[in-house]
Amino acid sequence: MTAVPSVSVGSGAAGAAVFPDSDSRRYRYFEPRSKRATHYEDVTVDVQPDPERYLLQDWIISFPNGKGAYTKDNTAALSSNWHAFRAPDQEWERTHYQRQSKIEAMVQAVIANGRKSGAPKAFAKAWIKILQTHLGAWKHAEFGLGTSLMQAQRYGYTQMINNATLTNSSYKLRLAQDITLYLAELGMDISGFDDTAGKRAWLEDKGWQGTREAVESIMGSADYLEQYFATNIVFEPLVGELFRSGFLMQVASSNGDFITPPVVSAAEADYERNLANTIDLMHLLVTDNQHAAHNKKLFQGWVNKHVALANKAAAGLQPIWSQPHSKPVQYADARAQSVERTKKILGELGLVLPKE
Repeated sequence: MTAVPSVSVGSGAAGAAVFPDSDSRRYRYFEPRSKRATHYEDVTVDVQPDPERYLLQDWIISFPNGKGAYTKDNTAALSSNWHAFRAPDQEWERTHYQRQSKIEAMVQAVIANGRKSGAPKAFAKAWIKILQTHLGAWKHAEFGLGTSLMQAQRYGYTQMINNATLTNSSYKLRLAQDITLYLAELGMDISGFDDTAGKRAWLEDKGWQGTREAVESIMGSADYLEQYFATNIVFEPLVGELFRSGFLMQVASSNGDFITPPVVSAAEADYERNLANTIDLMHLLVTDNQHAAHNKKLFQGWVNKHVALANKAAAGLQPIWSQPHSKPVQYADARAQSVERTKKILGELGLVLPKE
């Protein structure tokens, strides 16, 4: 992928500058990633203008401090061509709404059919307590990350980066909402179900404070790319997948619960898309022909910082694995799998997992 050359011109007249399709009738101002532009590229690339590429004047809108609408110093990472990123999932507004709609239809159908068959009444008593307390607490982690990414997407330098970050945020917020509604519906079928237990656990339970600290540390970062990196490269494999796939989806059915796994499983598919986008962007930065060394050093610093927090979070959640009546999976096995998964993710970027 080559950058569009910056051409100094003194006129806005047609033909004053040369672009990829200046000599054609396609009127496309960008270079596609492949031979032909995808629909995603046609509706996303250069929707946001850039003074370095096309505008003769500076940003049309500026903030009181003199900075333009988009600036490169919103992250410590550097790039010789921010516009080279084209999200692998190729998701834009229409496809995103369609995907979210399908997921919601599936989740609601599962819950409705489960309730209709009386399934919640067959849940083991200890499992009901786990759902109201620990799944109830987990929705706050998802909401926190979704809120963080919503804030982060405002500061990306290109529309493609902002789109990928915003759809990531949307998936997180959708899951938080799904969990909230799911637990509320369980409360209609299970006598004595406490739908406030999750909030208390998130705020007060010692075991959840490491997760809360990890999430709030990501939320508190002033670097939008660090928020995106820490969420998908570190927190998700070491804590998110550990709890969702390594516990909820593995243990639920043996405790009489066949509803929770499909509700939660949508998040794992979400993460695969979000991870692919994140790795693609970070790989461009660690292989940048001008700034690779700087970015790799920066990212390793982010890894060291957020892995320490994620490890603390995972350790705090360990006792949950011993609470169900039926225990088909052990924490140590789930933890080992999440650590190996993280090593592979970091390996794709030439980064290393710090020793505990």
